[in-house]
Amino acid sequence: MTIKDFIFSEKRADRIKRHLLFWFCYWIFLSFLHATSPTRNVLDAVVYSFSTLVPQVFFTYALISFVLPRYLLKSKYLFSFLWIAVFLFITAVINYSMLKYANPIISMAIGERPRGLSNGFFYGVLICFKGTMVAAAAACSIRLVKHWHLKEKRSLELLKEKTEAQLQLLKAQVHPHFLFNTLNNIYSKAQNESPGSAKMIMELSHILRYVLEEGKDGLVPLEKELQMVTDYITLERMRYEENFDLHLALPSSAEGVYIAPLLLLPFVENCFRYSTSELQHSPWINLKIELNSTSLVMKLMNGKKYSQDTLDAHSETEIENVKKRLELLYNDKYELQINEDDEVFVVNLTLELAGDPTAVDTPVKTQLEYA
Repeated sequence: MTIKDFIFSEKRADRIKRHLLFWFCYWIFLSFLHATSPTRNVLDAVVYSFSTLVPQVFFTYALISFVLPRYLLKSKYLFSFLWIAVFLFITAVINYSMLKYANPIISMAIGERPRGLSNGFFYGVLICFKGTMVAAAAACSIRLVKHWHLKEKRSLELLKEKTEAQLQLLKAQVHPHFLFNTLNNIYSKAQNESPGSAKMIMELSHILRYVLEEGKDGLVPLEKELQMVTDYITLERMRYEENFDLHLALPSSAEGVYIAPLLLLPFVENCFRYSTSELQHSPWINLKIELNSTSLVMKLMNGKKYSQDTLDAHSETEIENVKKRLELLYNDKYELQINEDDEVFVVNLTLELAGDPTAVDTPVKTQLEYA
């Protein structure tokens, strides 16, 4: 393992080693610094440095684990200042207690002359501030460098993912005008000979147009995504002649919010594959999507055979791809839970969507659009 891999590794064991190495090196630095004083020998400097190190550890982790991610990186500077002041006061109390009580006990235990803090609480606070800021600044610098590195890495991964997706989309866009014109011709003929087939062709055309035209965008109106899901469900119901129990609840209004395209379809498609295709008796699907401001909550359930295995390779790949897209696009703004028992498959997805006050209402398509 290289030094870079060790520094940026997310493995728990490597993280513990990094932190222990940092504090050990800092302890050695403090000991060397205090050993230069003519009133202290090396052993006394090591004990004194350890006594001042404990409160510095507390303040540093309070800063990098609480204040930094929750307030400073979110530009909440007033709350950041208040929390830093609170933690500094607590750190000063711990530092004073260590120097006043713990340091003499440790010194006596190793046979050194006990040294208490004789200059009062205010002097202990000043000592605390002097050392704590150095340790906290060093730790925060390392954390920020790592944060920016991971952010840049995530951006590059997202760019690569988008480039690959666009490449696949270009491969799929073979003569799209010819495809839609042919579908429209078939639709026109089927209207007279088989109205049911004509309707299926219309729904398929809506889905294909969405995939080819909207799928390449970074974000699309949620209304369009829900309309595409509705078109797909309608197509599947006609395909199986409505021979299954479907409960569908979608938001009555989804204006002003945007979602990554084709994010919900793999879950819905998986439901039909493992419910209507596998169950011979009483297949059922339950899809409920709620929208609270910019927060989308989806619960998707379907029945499955008692003896049916878990997802096949194709479905598992699709779900893994969606998980990867969620991680890249939404990072910490989503929560996905997939549960499965003998007869039920459940997907719970919570997603924080992007809001856009200029988004306009998207009408539902009622006829084929010519390319």
